[in-house]
Amino acid sequence: MFVRFTLGLAISAALPLAATAAEVNIYTTREPGLVKPLLEAFTKSTGITVNTVFLKDGLPERVASEGESSPADILMAVDAGNLVDLVEKGVTQPIQSAVLTDAVPSQLRDPDGHWFGLSYRARVLYAAKDLDLTSFNYEQLADSAWKGKICIRPGQHPYNTALIADYIAHYGAEETEKWLAGVKANLARKAAGGDRDVAKDILGGICDIGIANSYYVGLMRSGKGGEDQVAWGQAIKVVLPTFKEGGTQVNISGAAVAKHAKNRDEAIKLLEYLVSDEAQKIYAEANYEYPVKAGVAADPIIESFGKLTIDKTPLGEVVRHRKQASELVDKVGFDS
Repeated sequence: MFVRFTLGLAISAALPLAATAAEVNIYTTREPGLVKPLLEAFTKSTGITVNTVFLKDGLPERVASEGESSPADILMAVDAGNLVDLVEKGVTQPIQSAVLTDAVPSQLRDPDGHWFGLSYRARVLYAAKDLDLTSFNYEQLADSAWKGKICIRPGQHPYNTALIADYIAHYGAEETEKWLAGVKANLARKAAGGDRDVAKDILGGICDIGIANSYYVGLMRSGKGGEDQVAWGQAIKVVLPTFKEGGTQVNISGAAVAKHAKNRDEAIKLLEYLVSDEAQKIYAEANYEYPVKAGVAADPIIESFGKLTIDKTPLGEVVRHRKQASELVDKVGFDS
């Protein structure tokens, strides 16, 4: 399933992309409403037309099947694993850009220049407001003190397999299996639902703490999710957990230049624009994501969580443990 947009305006998927003197074509799995403000701002700033095709899934397969005839210049996706999949499918190309390497922390980009993080979200702790809790380590999720007090979405969801993969990168598979079994033993209910359900169930007294993404708090407290979700967001406080010997686990939204990009220079210009102060501010405002560029403030709701220290494990290394993480979820029966 896909929809094509030109500056956010839907047009027929059967029509060819318009040929202009200066244009760039994006294939993306990001929601159209989230990228539209960024692309409109880029066109206004540069005069370069942006044609966008939104794909619900199957991005690597689509580009690979099109081969050299693919019109795609930029491939944009959520989750580092999806960006690595593009590289492994052979549909990206490395680029060199001092603007990008200066703006994007090394652990949030491909060391060979195939992909770059453009914004990120943290895997944080939601906690009942009355808990005397100001700091937390991911390792503590397996402590018996939290037995029957933890809510979380399914372990097989990519948000959680990424966290488990990061745990493997820190401690190895054997220790991660023990930890994961300990977390399962502490669940207040079956691992199910979504991240916002963690806040909802804390409000409902089902659990005291849970792990979820940072940006959902912005979506809830801002009212964008409706009045009920405002109450869920207000019922929790957010603690930025870390690994005992590391930082907070994060994941990215990012992009790569397509292997057969016809508008390579324009593609690079767009990626460089997306790490500018202007674009990073839009990222922060549109979806409550953390800007990758230092010095650009996150939304005030997100800033209220305190100073975040990103874990230093490169996301490319974390992704290599995804399959093992998924296998451990099944091995300990986390979702059963």
